Amino acid sequence: MCAVPIDGEAHSHVVDVQGRQLMCVCRPCYLLFTETTANLRFRAVPDRYLRFASDALTLDHWNALDIPVGLAFFFRNSVLDRMVTFYPGPAGATESELAIDQWSQIIDAIPHLSLMLPDVEALLIRVPEQGQGQPECFLVPIDACYELVGQLRAVWRGFDGGQDARRRIDAFFSQVAARSKPAVASSAGGGR
Repeated sequence: MCAVPIDGEAHSHVVDVQGRQLMCVCRPCYLLFTETTANLRFRAVPDRYLRFASDALTLDHWNALDIPVGLAFFFRNSVLDRMVTFYPGPAGATESELAIDQWSQIIDAIPHLSLMLPDVEALLIRVPEQGQGQPECFLVPIDACYELVGQLRAVWRGFDGGQDARRRIDAFFSQVAARSKPAVASSAGGGR
């Protein structure tokens, strides 16, 4: 934004809400867009990571969403004024065209999701293969979801991604779990 060079590893992101794009920014530019209640074109991506209890979202909840894969992220798009769903694949992030009529049941199951900031935070869900266990659920910054998408796109092979993709997913979820705090009522608000 201000044309100051940005360190490749240690920098922040903002979302261009209208253009649905992430932008790398310096810290001063990032701070201009941290007010969550302002009606701004750009919004700062917070660094909040929360994990939800292993029984917060059941396989029945997941199945009611009619998502055709076992890994997806959901966020509220403020321009469309609705939840949108994406899942990773060989072409990058694929937007699901499925209606999410069951979202209110998910909010009932995980009440802290009502605190999710639009456009900049997402619910990241992974369902165990062959129905072994409950889905893993995390509230993460939206840039983390696109980081996962980029990692998977780089190694994706065949129809299901292959072994390299599964290893990347496992490593990514281990990192997310290590960064995450348990979701509790005091977790309101995002931020750095």
